Amino acid sequence: MFIGIDHGTTAMRFASEVDHFKVSREAARDFSVRDLERLCPLDEIEGIAVCYSMGDGISTITDICRVENRGVVSQEGAGKHIGGGTRVFDEVAASGIPAVVMPGIHRGSPTDPRFKAYSHQTSPEKIGIAYEVCHDLGSDAVVCDTSSNTVTLLVSGGRIVGAFDACVFAPGTQHGALDVDAIRRIDAGVETANEAFLHAGVSHTLPPEEQDRTIAMFAAMECAAMLLLNPEAHVALAGSKGPIVAEEVSALLGRPVAVYDEWCAARGLARIARDVFSGKQEILGLSVDL
Repeated sequence: MFIGIDHGTTAMRFASEVDHFKVSREAARDFSVRDLERLCPLDEIEGIAVCYSMGDGISTITDICRVENRGVVSQEGAGKHIGGGTRVFDEVAASGIPAVVMPGIHRGSPTDPRFKAYSHQTSPEKIGIAYEVCHDLGSDAVVCDTSSNTVTLLVSGGRIVGAFDACVFAPGTQHGALDVDAIRRIDAGVETANEAFLHAGVSHTLPPEEQDRTIAMFAAMECAAMLLLNPEAHVALAGSKGPIVAEEVSALLGRPVAVYDEWCAARGLARIARDVFSGKQEILGLSVDL
């Protein structure tokens, strides 16, 4: 049995090929590796693919025993720091179960260099989403994950070309890019840059009746931007807002969109674990370093 672990914004999601469960990131602070027995007996687990934070300290899919600082440059930065993801990572690392750590996509990644205008493109769990989508739809896909934040990736010919991170373009419900007002608040010492990022989503900036249609518009704009580089790519939406905005995104793009549920990342990571521990040397253009 192979397991994928999605370090999401609000929850940790765990999936095998046949089952899944989740815990809030707060509850994950009490996680024990024995909790994986909700999926299968521990001695039946052949491999795990785990994510941690931004994954910007590694650029390959790496054996957990060889990863320093949990695969991140620093725990400081954009995002909410709770401790659940740290607990899960450390429990997996100490368990002795074969495991790999997924990288994020950043300036050290083998993507189109034009995307490296920004230091970070996406966190590791989105690679799981992209892998699951490409398994279903083929090797050319635009994948937009929209929920607390919105992140969009492009895969062409089975390789990740690049991505728009949450603090660069489209807002989610909670997080988004820093606009002029946010910069002024930061400069005035009203809040930190990270606090401004955490309050830049539509739940904080728009009335309820405008929130979903705004997410739909910006998600469609990110997808349309990626389609400039691969006009024939399929389009897929994931995340809690994916099913809600899918119809409007499809109308704005003038093409059908596939919709995936909240388990897509963890399922895709389980698929990555199976393929990596079966000998595959590359996943979506990312090397495997065991």
